[in-house]
Amino acid sequence: MKVLLLVDDYLPHSTKIGAKMMHELAMGLLERGHEVAVATPDFRIKSGYQEEKIDGVRVYRFRSPNVKHESKVKRALNETALSFNAYRNLRPVFNSIQFDKIVAYSPSIFFGPLIKKLKKKWNAKSYLILRDIFPQWVIDQGIVKEKSPVVTYFRKFEKINYAAADRIGLQSPKNLEWFNAKFGLQKKTEVLFNWSSETPINIPSDSFKRKNNLGDKVVFFYGGNMGEAQDMMNLVRLARNLKNEDKAHFVFAGSGNEFHLVEEAIKTFELSNLTLLKPVSQKIYREMLSEFDIGLFSLHKSHSTHNFPGKLLGYMAQGLPILGSVNKGNDVLEVIENAQAGYVCLNGDDEVFKDNALKLLQNNTERKQLGLNSNRLLQDKFSVQSCIETILA
Repeated sequence: MKVLLLVDDYLPHSTKIGAKMMHELAMGLLERGHEVAVATPDFRIKSGYQEEKIDGVRVYRFRSPNVKHESKVKRALNETALSFNAYRNLRPVFNSIQFDKIVAYSPSIFFGPLIKKLKKKWNAKSYLILRDIFPQWVIDQGIVKEKSPVVTYFRKFEKINYAAADRIGLQSPKNLEWFNAKFGLQKKTEVLFNWSSETPINIPSDSFKRKNNLGDKVVFFYGGNMGEAQDMMNLVRLARNLKNEDKAHFVFAGSGNEFHLVEEAIKTFELSNLTLLKPVSQKIYREMLSEFDIGLFSLHKSHSTHNFPGKLLGYMAQGLPILGSVNKGNDVLEVIENAQAGYVCLNGDDEVFKDNALKLLQNNTERKQLGLNSNRLLQDKFSVQSCIETILA
């Protein structure tokens, strides 16, 4: 079977969890004997497209303006053109290879027109891996109004994206429930958990802790996107509340439009217990995880949708206990706590968040046991093979 994967960000340049998950999916399909190709935009290339192989996966990078690190308006315009740029620049590839299945990762919501066109051309089936539900989360946070022209514009492409899919995979049961109530697409939706094929790695010889004089500290680590959806000030408040705990140190690594908010907060509140880093490569990221102690995550309290942050997979793969704060009703709380893989509270319950952090900080035995449970949860529920079975079905 020939399978085409569509994703708006891919390795090796990307540090996003979506890029990593799609690469693991591609490799898993290859191991099963399928022919796999990835189509992804790249603003760095000069020609219409470039072909390369990464770990045996054929990758087609098509020329497109930057769809990640731009202003909101420019990014929206650049993403709108994704389908057009993909078809125009990859037409020689699409004419020479007939794919049987198309698997798209969302975000972005703008591959819908391309998928519709390619399905008709090849008589192919398509699967949509739906993660962040956009534009709903920006509406929830008050960034845009539901009845505004910009939301009407985004909703149009969102509907095209859903209509183009034969099957849609949501990342949790409650997300599925919310989505079906909102869009009425029960006949084509199912739960598709996030996935990872990672196994724990040993602590690197060039230790991050040693280089930064953190040898005896318990490190709370956050890695990934730093935007409105993550509510980074929620994590900053936790660092402030543990400012007087000598054993505790926080490391945040990533990028996003709240990066500078964190940067300013460190200066304003004199947070010597918080180290802020720009994005690092996947290799360095994993090496950092291997020597840190607790995996952090945060979701904005105003979200009406329920997602399972991809960064948790890396934490679980390395056997880190998880400490998080989420929006009301999010079933990630039940998943983590039922597996005894960490502690999760509601965003806004700062005292509970602090108390949970102190439990992990002060009890080394419990921390290690929760970490073991965290890794077991990954093996039981979030495997690449389970993901592939669902998609190919």
